[in-house]
Amino acid sequence: MIQLLIDRIPDQQVDAHLLSEEGEVVVDLVRKHSIVYALPATELLLVAASWIVAVLGPIDLGWFFLLLGFALAGHAVYGTARERRDIFVITNMRVFRASGVFNVKIATMPITRILDITVDKPLVGRVLGYGHFVFESAAQAQGLRDIRYIGDPDRRDLTIQRVVQRAGLRGPRTGVDPLDGR
Repeated sequence: MIQLLIDRIPDQQVDAHLLSEEGEVVVDLVRKHSIVYALPATELLLVAASWIVAVLGPIDLGWFFLLLGFALAGHAVYGTARERRDIFVITNMRVFRASGVFNVKIATMPITRILDITVDKPLVGRVLGYGHFVFESAAQAQGLRDIRYIGDPDRRDLTIQRVVQRAGLRGPRTGVDPLDGR
């Protein structure tokens, strides 16, 4: 049921934010891990329970449980839309995050500004396959510092490292194995 709700939410328009005439292309578009939908799914179960109590419970309090159900349903829909529209995009030139349901916020960081990426994988995240990114750049106050609930964070980290390497920012590729010593 929650998947039907998720599929009906319009996506962020990533193409509108690309510098296509400069040759910018999307390397990876990252949505949040499905764990972020656990709270809205739980709220929808509580909606059903609330409406059952409204119909089968005390008639004097039926209106309260109906209103409670509508409030929980509204919060679940908004929470689902908020998480669905929060995306992280890796391009060949930059990384950016687009978020927001009613007001859209775009935070951008050029590949050249990324100094360090910390991948944080809590125990539950390791079991379920998600983690969090912490970006370090020359400008410490930015909108891309923490990116949470990234599915398959190790693969996404390697993708960013490949883009940085291809941009020529980590030194030349020599074809020599540094561990070989020759």
